[in-house]
Amino acid sequence: MPRPAAIRRNVPRHMLARSPRRGFRRPREMAELFAKRALKAAALRDCGRRCVYCAAALCIESATLDHVYPRAKGGPDVAGNVVAACGPCNRMKADMLPLEFFLRNPWAGQNFVRYARTVHRALKRSAKRAVSLAYAA
Repeated sequence: MPRPAAIRRNVPRHMLARSPRRGFRRPREMAELFAKRALKAAALRDCGRRCVYCAAALCIESATLDHVYPRAKGGPDVAGNVVAACGPCNRMKADMLPLEFFLRNPWAGQNFVRYARTVHRALKRSAKRAVSLAYAA
């Protein structure tokens, strides 16, 4: 009877049994994934399933999270600073402050005031001020 090692040498390497790959996520990764998904779902619900800048209808797959006061400029990652936006509007806003963005695009400021329900009051007030300044000029 041949020894198992001799049989193993005759078998091509790609036919050998492999240890399974890591098919699961670590608990911390899962927690972060679920937290981000929950934040996105809450932002969509609070914005009436519409982009807060152009008022386009959104679904969970097409929505992106936009930080009204950008994280690049020190904005927090909390629900009062996060809104749902479509990809083109989110890229158009980039890391501009709300006042800059609404002065350049007053129509976005009007929609923001209408659809962003849970955003901090100071952000809504500055949006109204920027829209009125843009239309006055």
